[in-house]
Amino acid sequence: MIITKFILRRVRIVIQWMVVAFFGSTILAVVALRFIPVYFTPLMFIRLAQQASEGKTLKMHHHWVSLDDISPSLPVAVIASEDQRFLDHHGFDFKAIEHAAKRNMTRKDKPKLGASTISQQTAKNVFLWPGRTWVRKGLEAYFTSLIEIMWSKQRIMEVYLNSIEMGDGIYGADAVAERHFGCRAKELSRSQCALIAATLPNPRRFSSASPSPYMKKRQYRIMREMKHIPRFPKEGEDK
Repeated sequence: MIITKFILRRVRIVIQWMVVAFFGSTILAVVALRFIPVYFTPLMFIRLAQQASEGKTLKMHHHWVSLDDISPSLPVAVIASEDQRFLDHHGFDFKAIEHAAKRNMTRKDKPKLGASTISQQTAKNVFLWPGRTWVRKGLEAYFTSLIEIMWSKQRIMEVYLNSIEMGDGIYGADAVAERHFGCRAKELSRSQCALIAATLPNPRRFSSASPSPYMKKRQYRIMREMKHIPRFPKEGEDK
């Protein structure tokens, strides 16, 4: 009995320290990445491993640039395409979640509609891995809450536009601008930004370099939506 109590006490202490270590390390990581550029993400390494396992040439094009060095039309385009309430919500768009849930229940013959915000996608891209398990979704909610508390909307957008997958082996605005349009991220036109945003639901299937008629239709729809979205505010400005 004494040995059992001792073992249980030791296990409880170990678990407590594991919990403290988890919360301490994750909070420190989020604080640090508020200021440090995100040069690599878990998805980049996963894609490299997939390429290696398939015997393909390893490809990873990624250049970190500040938000000031990205076309001001690109934040507007991704908000129009991905998350129109980005500046108003605190990480989760409950109206979009409710709409997606109702649509997925009534239209089971259609592909499932997602409701991930830009904040959620940023948390997933930077700290986690692809997948739909409850554990991963729970961690995504946790990291989304952390970055919404500790980062500004401008920082979330900056990290999002630098880390998101935008093509096969292409990550971030500057890399896709160079590979697909022969320019820098700051030089992207309004229509090019809309086309990039149009690929984001599946950038490995849809290419902004050679858009299909379907992609051009999405591009035009996003450009129409962009007319109703104001300029993305700079750090310290009111939204």
